[in-house]
Amino acid sequence: MEELVFRDADVVDGSGEPSYRADVVVDGGRIVSIVREAAAAGCQRPMARREVDAEGLVLSPGFIDMHAHSDLALLRDPDHGAKAAQGVTLEVLGQDGLSYAPVDDRTLEEVRRAITGWNGYGDDIDFDWRSVGEYLDRLDRGIAVNAAYLIPQGTVRALAVGWEDREATPQELDRMRQLVAEGMEQGAVGMSSGLTYTPGMYAKGAELTELCRVVARYGGYYCPHHRSYGAGALEAYAEMVALTREADCPLHLAHATMNFGVNKGRAPELLALLDEALAAGADISLDTYPYTPGCTTLVALLPSWASEGGPEETLGRLADEATAERIRHHMEAVGADGCHGVPVEWDTIEISGVTRPELTDAVGRTIQQSADARGETPWTTARRLLLDDRLGPTILQHVGHEENVRAIMRHPVHTGGSDGILRGAKPHPRAYGTFPHYLGRYVRELGVLSLEECVAHLTSRPAARLRLPDRGLVREGYKADLVLFDPATVAAGSTFEKPRTPPTGIPHVLVDGRFVIEDGRRTDTLAGRAVRRSPM
Repeated sequence: MEELVFRDADVVDGSGEPSYRADVVVDGGRIVSIVREAAAAGCQRPMARREVDAEGLVLSPGFIDMHAHSDLALLRDPDHGAKAAQGVTLEVLGQDGLSYAPVDDRTLEEVRRAITGWNGYGDDIDFDWRSVGEYLDRLDRGIAVNAAYLIPQGTVRALAVGWEDREATPQELDRMRQLVAEGMEQGAVGMSSGLTYTPGMYAKGAELTELCRVVARYGGYYCPHHRSYGAGALEAYAEMVALTREADCPLHLAHATMNFGVNKGRAPELLALLDEALAAGADISLDTYPYTPGCTTLVALLPSWASEGGPEETLGRLADEATAERIRHHMEAVGADGCHGVPVEWDTIEISGVTRPELTDAVGRTIQQSADARGETPWTTARRLLLDDRLGPTILQHVGHEENVRAIMRHPVHTGGSDGILRGAKPHPRAYGTFPHYLGRYVRELGVLSLEECVAHLTSRPAARLRLPDRGLVREGYKADLVLFDPATVAAGSTFEKPRTPPTGIPHVLVDGRFVIEDGRRTDTLAGRAVRRSPM
């Protein structure tokens, strides 16, 4: 007898087609039988050792988070309730060009310091890997949800070239090609870039094109955080489209937003650019989160020249009065490339987390508010926080536009990505609420997407981008990565005031046919593993 049957579920199968009522049987980690309208047809109903009454509930494929920053969180806390409770059964790590493999001892230390704001420094982690394959093996020891990995181009550049703003030599470019090829051979699904973050931003288009050629050869895709989401955003998108077309490499645009005042109402221009490329044969997809504020680190807003050489060099420049004044001028008057070419507006920059407890009074306040309370200039406050917290502060950027968010999520190549940073006293609520927020806010309340459309965006479309042959749909023979939710009550509990509040309306989540969420509570099951690139 089979293990489990979901009885009388409303199946939204991930294809975008209308839902149907069925009994769905799971055994051995896979969906083994789907019996449609069994009760109405009067046929014999499937039996199993356990039965879950799914009357009035939707059964869908597990959600795929196409942009996650859980690279250390999965190791620090394999329970990972932040994502499991949302119905996420697979995350894509290694985002924005900076992560922890491939590295050597020097590069690992540099990367740990550079993205402390994203993942913490990692004092509680045993960094017993150096290669992509070894990191994936580490995940295989047991995690709550599955995880795929993108080779981080900035880390690769740091390893082969360093943190200097210069072109790679032919020998260094060969070394980067080799590192990307090795990472793909070891199971990575593609390559990411962070082209407003050092050192990845120092790569010219030709260098990126050459690395994308390697990714394409292995059937992977390129996932850039491109050079600007503010001034010059459309040109930055166009650059990514052009170079991936030249490399014949699939393109997945990370957190594809149009932010800052210069881009209010301009999402249709981005979508027209993508539609033209798609009509010409380009292979493009994108992800977004269903919120207007963004989230990053405070140090990321600095001009790129201020971060050249790595974290210690950056701290040295901030400590020097004359250089710090140059940094301020670039940020406030010119518009630093780290701030997307837009002069910084300190009243939109909210501190969401710090690493030193004595600085927590800044959390939940904008830089402008903290500066006013202290009777100092905003730059003085920002500089002090960067120095005292050794580049650790994370921020929310209140620079998005709701009409752009809605327009982009409607596009046929759209997928969901949380971009969730789990660290800090007041993280962005997207880390704990992205997927139920799509279903509750944008499906049930606003009707921006139908339920069937939205589930397809969160399941089969990302599975197709990842080239997963047996995930993303409710189909016989497919992996039993499944979510059972109540369409009338599903909602994100997380808010900007209480960002770690769990969602409602998601009673059951299965990974590999095993309950990771059962009756709304996290089990002790660690059914997730590394999902490696499928051979071409």
